[in-house]
Amino acid sequence: MTSLDLTAVSVRTRTVPFEHARSWLLVPADRPERISAAFESHADVVVIDLEDAVALDAKSSARDAVVDLLTSGDVKAWVRINDATTLAWANDVAALGGLPGLAGIMLAKVEDGDHVDATSARLPAHAPIVALIESAVGIEAATSIARRFATSRLAFGSGDFRRDTDIADDPIGLAYPRTRLTIASRAARLPGPVDGPTRAVERDVLIAQTSDAITVGMSGRLCLRPEQTVDVNSAFTPDSDSVAAARRLLATEPVAGDPPEVPRRAAALKIVNLADVYS
Repeated sequence: MTSLDLTAVSVRTRTVPFEHARSWLLVPADRPERISAAFESHADVVVIDLEDAVALDAKSSARDAVVDLLTSGDVKAWVRINDATTLAWANDVAALGGLPGLAGIMLAKVEDGDHVDATSARLPAHAPIVALIESAVGIEAATSIARRFATSRLAFGSGDFRRDTDIADDPIGLAYPRTRLTIASRAARLPGPVDGPTRAVERDVLIAQTSDAITVGMSGRLCLRPEQTVDVNSAFTPDSDSVAAARRLLATEPVAGDPPEVPRRAAALKIVNLADVYS
């Protein structure tokens, strides 16, 4: 793989902070043309993938290309690195740690909070780490992983999780692991977790699966194709009617002695704040 030249690419300005990022677009590190398309997309976060998307014998050259891309600091991107039990992980963190264009790390196949700590120890202070949980062991350890100091957000590697557990790609079957990640995130005072991707090409499947994720409290999704980012962003953005109703409620005087008043106002404030973030 040769170094990626983005001089002819319209790199979309990304203003949504990762804590509120809705669409996380995964793109293989050894596919320059797809990286270019990712930077032109509507993704809140572009994640260059050095893990599953890159064959073992191509990881070294792909890693070198990512280093070249992120060295100048003109381009900012997240990088998904290999899991902490592999030699590839050690090579990843050694190469990426001090790059000015590194926006954050998505750590694959996290099954223990020590995986996050070991990664953080090899990165600059306060570098954000999204812990990607992809197995039954990881789901059971989610609370401990979420509470590690360096964990900035949790994400669900739903495909590998389903292969690990034989659970179907079904909202009922995936309700428990999704909810577990939501509760672990909330208990650790983290933003809502990022759901796994939709592999189907049909738009109605993407919309339905995103709705399932929202139902259980997730607040973002991994995406595999640039066109998915538009629908994912839309689904996680409060609609105009909800925002208008929330603003009207907050503009009224609080009703003393009305028990539902506090949660109603808290929900309205959350809607307004999110609308401001995504505006």
